[in-house]
Amino acid sequence: MLGWLLRLADGARHGARRKRWPAGQAAGRRGEDLAHRYLERQGLVVVARNHRPPSGHGEIDLVAWDRDTLVFVEVKSRSSDDCGAPDRNLDREKEWALVSAARHYARQAGIPWERVRFDVVSVMLTDPPSLSHRRDAMRVAAKL
Repeated sequence: MLGWLLRLADGARHGARRKRWPAGQAAGRRGEDLAHRYLERQGLVVVARNHRPPSGHGEIDLVAWDRDTLVFVEVKSRSSDDCGAPDRNLDREKEWALVSAARHYARQAGIPWERVRFDVVSVMLTDPPSLSHRRDAMRVAAKL
């Protein structure tokens, strides 16, 4: 019953966004909504969305706790896989921007860098949507 109500609310929210926002922005936000709910079902506690440091460089889609690990989540959404999986759109420049924003967030929260992880959630906005979650997706970039 709850799943049906959530899908109905998602549809209404997405329809309203499509009227006010460019299509890509509305789709991206829908993907973030779906990823947020998915991560919470997996036991993570989402504590922030769309965090942007004062410098304006980089944005973190979702920030969550996975037990004692602070997780920075990049959400990549697409309406089809014609151009490959959504997470293929994550380049080095985007990774550096995420790490920069994450360092700022962790510093402000007083969290040691050793307790930080970077995940990527890919969302295919099909009917029904499908999600893929990669834990520790940016381990190399995070250690730089």
